[in-house]
Amino acid sequence: MASPTLKSFVFRKEREAGWCELEGLISKAQSRGLSALDAEELYRLPILYRGALSSLAVARSISLDKNLLEYLEGLAKRAYVYVYGVKKDYAAAIVRFLKTGFPRLVWQLRGALAAAFLVLAAGTLCGFSLTLRNPDLFFSFVPEELAGGRSPLSTRDELLQVLEGGDEQRSGLAIFASSLFTHNAQIGFLCFALGPAVGVPVVLLLFYNGVVLGAFAAIHQRVDLSLEFWAWVLPHGVTELLAVCLCGAAGLSLGYSIVFPGRYSRLDQLAMAGRRAAAVVLGSVLLFLLAGLIEGFFRQLVTGVVPRIALVIVTAGFWAWYFGVLGRRAE
Repeated sequence: MASPTLKSFVFRKEREAGWCELEGLISKAQSRGLSALDAEELYRLPILYRGALSSLAVARSISLDKNLLEYLEGLAKRAYVYVYGVKKDYAAAIVRFLKTGFPRLVWQLRGALAAAFLVLAAGTLCGFSLTLRNPDLFFSFVPEELAGGRSPLSTRDELLQVLEGGDEQRSGLAIFASSLFTHNAQIGFLCFALGPAVGVPVVLLLFYNGVVLGAFAAIHQRVDLSLEFWAWVLPHGVTELLAVCLCGAAGLSLGYSIVFPGRYSRLDQLAMAGRRAAAVVLGSVLLFLLAGLIEGFFRQLVTGVVPRIALVIVTAGFWAWYFGVLGRRAE
């Protein structure tokens, strides 16, 4: 019976040429990149890799010596990186996602996005009308930490000083704006996280967020500051509320995939919808960051109603073009 050493020698002699060729290709790729390999070498790389895996499997099955097994394992791991784990240009991938991927995914979710906007708008109208009729409901709709000192008891001068006042008022306004931003971001991410619960919590969260916004609008409407209030909210609110609705649309799409799985199993349909929804939420994070920049700089530095409304028109027009035109074109 042949000794293990003899078996290893014969086994290695029959296959060593392929291993050496594979090792040479890997070394060349490591030093100069995959672009250094010509067409024939790129064609040979996966073939030699599969040959090395086959040799490793045989070597394990017949219990060859440990050194040979370790060599083949290391060779297979190094080759795997260049066959299946090729490094990508992340900067180009990000640009491609922002240019075509993100707007295309949002265009695909346009039905769910429209539904999210309608629910948010319904909540806003409900909170506005109820608070306008009964101002005491403001305290039921809006948490004290979110109110930031504003209430139906605030006079017109007090509210106007906050919206267009000096540095001291702007400092308080910045704290309130930060709380509102955090609140909206939490609502958005909860909408996505609770989407698999057949979408019901998503609808409730979007509606509640609208109620809070409507309640704030109502206390300013009571003292004839409606235009000033919306001019303060919407410069960043267009982007921020769009991000909330995008997260809501992602959550609704998850709920829809569970209720109406189509020809796939519910688990498979949820997995497919989840990948698309997660990419949309990732893009929404960028919108939240952009809204934070607008809130932190432009709105605090510009106090006039006209330039604020101009920014609202510009941002609304840009997002309509980005998701409507670019998204449909990419689709």
